[in-house]
Amino acid sequence: MILVLEPNTNPESPEYRVLVGQLERLPGIQFRVHREVGSEVTLTEIYLIGNTGALTLDQMQVLPSVAKVVRVSEAYRVLGRHKQGDDRPSSFDYNGVHFGQDSLHVCAGLCAVDSAESVEAMMKALAEHGQVCTRMGAYKPRTSPYAFQGFGAKCLPYVFELAGKYGIKVIAMEVTHESHVDEIRDALAKTGNPTGVMLQIGTRNTQNFELLKLVGRQQEFPVLIKRGFGITLDESLNAAEYLATEGNRKVIFCLRGMKTNMGDPHRNFVDFAHVPAVKRLTRMPVCIDPSHSVGTRADAPDGLLDIFHVVAQGVIAGANMVLVDFHPNPAKALVDGPQALLLSELGPFLDDVALAREAYLRRAARAKAAQAA
Repeated sequence: MILVLEPNTNPESPEYRVLVGQLERLPGIQFRVHREVGSEVTLTEIYLIGNTGALTLDQMQVLPSVAKVVRVSEAYRVLGRHKQGDDRPSSFDYNGVHFGQDSLHVCAGLCAVDSAESVEAMMKALAEHGQVCTRMGAYKPRTSPYAFQGFGAKCLPYVFELAGKYGIKVIAMEVTHESHVDEIRDALAKTGNPTGVMLQIGTRNTQNFELLKLVGRQQEFPVLIKRGFGITLDESLNAAEYLATEGNRKVIFCLRGMKTNMGDPHRNFVDFAHVPAVKRLTRMPVCIDPSHSVGTRADAPDGLLDIFHVVAQGVIAGANMVLVDFHPNPAKALVDGPQALLLSELGPFLDDVALAREAYLRRAARAKAAQAA
């Protein structure tokens, strides 16, 4: 059961102390408090854990400072979309950018930063097309210990400075260790906070529970978590729940294909049909990663690259973010060059995304009209 408190409830107020005192006296019930402090409004939710079946909604609704009571109906207590009276937000704002189940952003960029020149060329192209989000890999976990692992903290200053120069608001950047979060925070501060960072949990770390807890405890940066290697959707959604139970609910879930040879000749089995399923089960915005799903620049007889086709599949199903690899010179890319799109393809790619988005919005409008009839 979730108690949604009145906005800006003061934890030092007499009403709040009375509420906590009454909750502490409930037999067999424990509770956790989640508080999100915004620029104007502080939101507080209290999660009751235990034998809540004996508690009635009316009984809890009259407690001091309680605005709404939601009975949990799914396994994902914090991020889940519960059936009864759950109109909690499915969106958040970060660094002036709105992320939600109603929005769409393209995070095109370098899978791995290889030079300041590549970063600038990428960001310049994004700015020319009106984009404010990108992806830039500084820390790269690799299957082989001999493969390029990324430049790490060394590249952060020029990445952030160039982002500020070209008006890039949010950079999706993978982290694999707690020290990476500190390095990102320090580099942002030293460069004057010219941009924002969305921490990315890669597929290899989806079940690194200690990393999830640590990243979840900080609420400065939102988190993009990818579906795990060869595990079920339920297991991956529970990994996202780890982030939220530690306090960070600014979470986006990313589908990136499932590791199985059933997806051949693609790199992974494309799982973008799960976009509406994730949006139905949770309140998280949903991202798709076509580059790591397809893994090649192969094209179909119609002249469209496979990556274009799978992006359209995800967007027309309601995806809210596209994480895609581009590079000024894929032949010289240090990571995943064969799947990177060319900067000259950025305009056509964005146009294709817009076409798919328009089709999705028209389909959704038609469905709502039919429900209202």
